Amino acid sequence: MPFDKQKADRVIKFVESLHHVKGKWAGQRLILEPWQKDKLLRPLFGTVNPDGTRQYRTAFIAIPRKNGKSILAATLALYALFADGEYGAEVYSAAADREQASLVFNMAAQMIKMSPELSSRCKVIDSQKRIVYYEKNSFYHAISAEAYSKHGYSPTFVIYDELHCAPNRDLWDTLASGMGARTQPMMLAITTAGYNKNSICWEIWDYARKVRDGLIEDPTFFQLIYEADENDPWDDEEVWKRINPNYGVSIQPQFLQQECKRAMEIPAYQNTFRRLYLNQWTSQETRWLDMEKWDACSGEPIIPEGAPCYLGLDLSSTVDITSASLFCPETGAVLNWSWIPRENMIARERRDRVPFSQWERQGWITATPGNAIDYSFIRKRINDIKEEYPGLQAIGYDPWNATQLAIQLEQEDGMVVIPIRQGFQTLSPACKELERRVLEGSLCHGGNPVLRWSTDNVVIMPDANDNIRPVKNKATDRIDPTVSLIIAIAAWQQSESPEESVYETRGIIAL
Repeated sequence: MPFDKQKADRVIKFVESLHHVKGKWAGQRLILEPWQKDKLLRPLFGTVNPDGTRQYRTAFIAIPRKNGKSILAATLALYALFADGEYGAEVYSAAADREQASLVFNMAAQMIKMSPELSSRCKVIDSQKRIVYYEKNSFYHAISAEAYSKHGYSPTFVIYDELHCAPNRDLWDTLASGMGARTQPMMLAITTAGYNKNSICWEIWDYARKVRDGLIEDPTFFQLIYEADENDPWDDEEVWKRINPNYGVSIQPQFLQQECKRAMEIPAYQNTFRRLYLNQWTSQETRWLDMEKWDACSGEPIIPEGAPCYLGLDLSSTVDITSASLFCPETGAVLNWSWIPRENMIARERRDRVPFSQWERQGWITATPGNAIDYSFIRKRINDIKEEYPGLQAIGYDPWNATQLAIQLEQEDGMVVIPIRQGFQTLSPACKELERRVLEGSLCHGGNPVLRWSTDNVVIMPDANDNIRPVKNKATDRIDPTVSLIIAIAAWQQSESPEESVYETRGIIAL
């Protein structure tokens, strides 16, 4: 495709005619960094079709926090309003909520106030988050996903700020579908990474990667992604420099050093640091366990013959993962067995990119025939575990959905079963015991990748008394294998506390 240097230079000249509105540079002219000119603005606006219109119709810009995303969004909104050349332009800056939408609008409005030329050509309506350019019958409007309807819009240029915060795909799809009548529309997302992979942001991020890597050919899609690789050390300053294009300019080394130190001291902050400053997608909003310390517990799990051990069972759903974990308090050994229906496994593997097939070949997970798990299969395997580990003292289970199997194991197979309710009182001591063993390295899980995957997905909910428990509806993927381990630990703790009444956990059975 041809390159129009004049179009590329025009957008750069316009942006650099505007002024900073915050911080130490407030009031000074904007000076674009080389990466902003050469990697973003020149190719995005200068690459044209044979008829001279812009080649790119969708642009995806992924940049870590503090690298000038919001101010860049504000300048491009103004360029699209005043200088993009379309009469009757409808320019929108979109965001997940009103506060974020107002952030970009307020910057744009302040830039106009600092420019006598622009001020004389438009009217800023702060109450409506709207700027009207009467000469071209055009307007810029800041909107949020909270508004109930955007149908009927005919956008020429849309900038979606922090797409990872989008509550759903409705606003993106509505605005994108409204561009059909425009000559050279642009749908542009500027965002940092998120943690919800069932989202419009992850969908487009993944598509952008495939375009970048040549797996998909789409000449209308522009991408610029600054992200650390999965195996990059998140505490390495060289990684910070590579991933943050404004390193030393708008984001200072001392700030990242301070934030990194905080993440080292507070494991719950690690995911935030990785998302915001390394642009890495994480499995949940707040990390529970330090996965480096978890990985350090990958020693071989040894259960001496006859050693007391406890089994935790999380049946979850017959159409998804069911899991059982064996815990030996004496050695800290953990063994896990997980099952998934084969038909569902293949679909989930394609959708979520979890390597279930590889884990099955390696023996870490069992794929059962069909699209549902037969609990009689699980019952047989538990009896096999009892024979292999005669020190099995009790089986903990969630009474919400495992009561029938628990009755069979107890009354027909002669095993001791303990109901483990999924509340703070029961699960918090088990969660904290697991935390303690991971931190001190007294757990041995043998490097089980299924258990690691689920542990990395766990989201923990605290209460006012500093009790904690895992929350399945907050996790973005399955946590059943780890929950089964927590239940096993809880079964051990309850067995070691004979003074606790069974009615506190099981309740009264009416005959």
